[in-house]
Amino acid sequence: MWKSPTEISNSIFYPLKTWVEESSGNWNMLLGSGFVLLLIGLVLLYVYRKRIGKPDERTNQIYLKSAYIMLCGVVLFDIIFPQEYMWQIFFLFKYAFVFIASGIYLAVRYKKEFS
Repeated sequence: MWKSPTEISNSIFYPLKTWVEESSGNWNMLLGSGFVLLLIGLVLLYVYRKRIGKPDERTNQIYLKSAYIMLCGVVLFDIIFPQEYMWQIFFLFKYAFVFIASGIYLAVRYKKEFS
């Protein structure tokens, strides 16, 4: 009845593995979308860190919460993504999603406190 995290992960991501292995175009599409997401996340982080400004008493709490969101995301995606196959692609997507989540948090806090 209870499945291990590896079994659950394989049941979710194995169809993606079979799709990617069908052609090099599929692999390139997955890799390209991962890099686009990573770039979006990095731009979000950079822009909102610049907008919020230099660290002080108030912004330090925002930056620490942003780093905490990144840490929780990395741990969560390490549990979810399989380590047996396509680990390079999942490594890319893990950090892309983590940067996007942290950037969204910074954007929301910026809109709430600085606008």
